[in-house]
Amino acid sequence: MLLAGILASGISVVPAGAQSPTPAPKPAGARAPWPYQPNRFSKRAVIYYGQIWGVDSLSVKSTEQGEIIRFAYRVLDADRAQALNDKKAEPSLIDPRAGVKLVVPELEKIGKLRQSSTAIAGKSYWMAFSNKGRLVKRGDRVTVVIGQFRAEGLVVE
Repeated sequence: MLLAGILASGISVVPAGAQSPTPAPKPAGARAPWPYQPNRFSKRAVIYYGQIWGVDSLSVKSTEQGEIIRFAYRVLDADRAQALNDKKAEPSLIDPRAGVKLVVPELEKIGKLRQSSTAIAGKSYWMAFSNKGRLVKRGDRVTVVIGQFRAEGLVVE
């Protein structure tokens, strides 16, 4: 009865004196998945962007299979955040590792792929940067520049 229970549970029984089977070796260069997420911001950076620029929840994500990099933020103070929605300010995303500067594309019938309306506290806004050639990849640290606004060290998710 005990033997039937052990066999049903899937536990392998090795007789005394016999060697247990060895696990299969990992392929060369294989790593275990990293269980931790990178720090998006330090506490100082969160306070800085909130008090100086009136925004928080800054994020940079790779979308459309890497063809577009989407920068998003949430407005805390509409007056301070107006600089980010200014139509005259040309936004750019800089990746020093890849050595590229991405811009917001302007489509013929749609216009620029960004929101440039008057900022409203509590709302989230976004802009899309063209990543033709997929030079900016997930995990890269990038800088977003919009006029005088500059967010450095953002991790592309």
